[in-house]
Order: sequence, then C-alpha cells, then structure tokens
Amino acid sequence: MASDVGKLHVEVEVKSPAEKFWVSLRDSTEVFPKAFPHDYKSIDVLEGDGKAVGSVRLITYSEGSPIVKVSKETIEMVDEANKAVAYRVIDGDLLKYYQSFKCILTVISKGAEGGGSLVKWSCEYEKAHEQVPEPSIIKDFAIKNFQELDAYVLAH
Repeated sequence: MASDVGKLHVEVEVKSPAEKFWVSLRDSTEVFPKAFPHDYKSIDVLEGDGKAVGSVRLITYSEGSPIVKVSKETIEMVDEANKAVAYRVIDGDLLKYYQSFKCILTVISKGAEGGGSLVKWSCEYEKAHEQVPEPSIIKDFAIKNFQELDAYVLAH
C-alpha cells in the first residue's frame, strides 16, 4: 500500500544578507558543529566535497536531539545563482519514521542592501507507517537552526 506524500514548508525571515547566509549554509559541514555544538556533534563528508551534487554527508546530532541521532544525506541539486540546494536523507534514524525525506533549501534576498533575507525550506516525505506523527519536531528544529545561523552570521 502506497503511503501519502506529506509536505513540510518553512519560511524564516533573517536579518543576514542573502549572500552571507548562503555561504554559511554551504559551509555547514565546518560551521554547524563549531557554532552549534548543542545541536551538531559532527558533520563528516563521506563522498565528494560536501557541497557538490553527489556529495554524501554523515551528520551526528548532539545528545539533546529528540528523535534523530545520525543522518546520512546526499546532495541532489545545487543552484549557486539562485542560492538553492536540494538534498535527500539516504540513511539514519529518520528513515525509521519516514521512507523518504527530501528537501530544498533556498535563500532569497529581500531587496535593499542590508534588508535581510528569506529562507525557504520545503520537504517531501513518506511516512514509514500510519502511526508516524507529522514531522513537527523537525520543522521546529529547522526554524531554530535558521534563527541561530542568522545570529551567528550577524556576529561574524
């Protein structure tokens, strides 16, 4: 029996300029474990450079992470001009709950110089079984992550 595809959509307004926010996101392999040790224990690049299409990263979350301790993801699309990246979870705890989980992350400039940006994060997922809840914990984590990254970018 095929399960329904669920969608998750997050939009977060940040004060950081789009270019700076995008660069920090793209450098998340280095930035996140250093800037957010309470969330990320480590991010290891298993294949590729961690940024290009086909790259595979293993993310180990810190003890406080609610349902996911490890997650392996592959980058499926990168559009530097439009500041967009797509990735898919290919292994790890998340797949106990969701058969598939893929996301697109886009950073959009809000026009005027210093006018901040809009971060859009859209995911599609299939639940592994009926009892799996909507991924609201993941949504909340993403929102918090973008807000923390904004504060980090502004401070550096």
